[in-house]
Amino acid sequence: MAQNFRHDEILTLAREFGKVTVEMLSRHFDVTTQTIRRDLSDLCDSGNLTRVHGGAILPSGVVSLGYEERAHMATSQKAAMAHLCAAQIPNGASLFLNIGTTTEAVARALLNHKNLLVITNNINVANILATSPHSEIILAGGVLRRSDGGLVGDMAAEIIRQFRVDYSVIGTAAIAEDGVLLDYDFREVRVTQAIIQNSRKRFLVADSIKFSRHAPVRIAEMSDMTAFFTDRMPPSKVEALCIEHGVKLHIAAGDETVSA
Repeated sequence: MAQNFRHDEILTLAREFGKVTVEMLSRHFDVTTQTIRRDLSDLCDSGNLTRVHGGAILPSGVVSLGYEERAHMATSQKAAMAHLCAAQIPNGASLFLNIGTTTEAVARALLNHKNLLVITNNINVANILATSPHSEIILAGGVLRRSDGGLVGDMAAEIIRQFRVDYSVIGTAAIAEDGVLLDYDFREVRVTQAIIQNSRKRFLVADSIKFSRHAPVRIAEMSDMTAFFTDRMPPSKVEALCIEHGVKLHIAAGDETVSA
């Protein structure tokens, strides 16, 4: 019974934080690290988790996690990154915001900005910013993806191409060790690529869980970005790419912020 309880609680923590570590779970349950490693092995063998160095994450591959699961993952990290990103966007700017729970966090962080022009293919972003009287919102048309309120496909991409804006803020499902940004839905990727191509400065906002995940569709390269906002230092290869290509690295860690 105790083991089954731990398994259920471990999965709950993984959905909340995106990743669980052996040390964290050992302290949480007041059991040995060996016990936790056995629990994680059982959960990985059953397909509920995927092992990574030091712990485990929710599994990924060719299908994205559900919107509600993503919305409750790494919420504090997303909020910290969002505020750091929003601080780099001045009043009176024009910008794109794409699909994702992280870009929705950025939208909330922009609510006190004034005189923004925001073009988005994310219904949730539009609804968040609609509560502010200080921004003009343009919602790109397209095929509605009911699961998360995203507008995808060639129509949305074509509307995006009618604009040339100051900033784009994009999320990604996964970041490969060679700096390739990846996602699951090729229809969404086409829109994100149009967003990248039609913005003067390109901000990637993605938590460190994305370094451990996999997705099949290529969006762009890290070198295409102007700045990268995340919650911890990226793997050394990704960090080296940022330095090589002049991608400004911003780390939001709790109440501390580090820019590199």
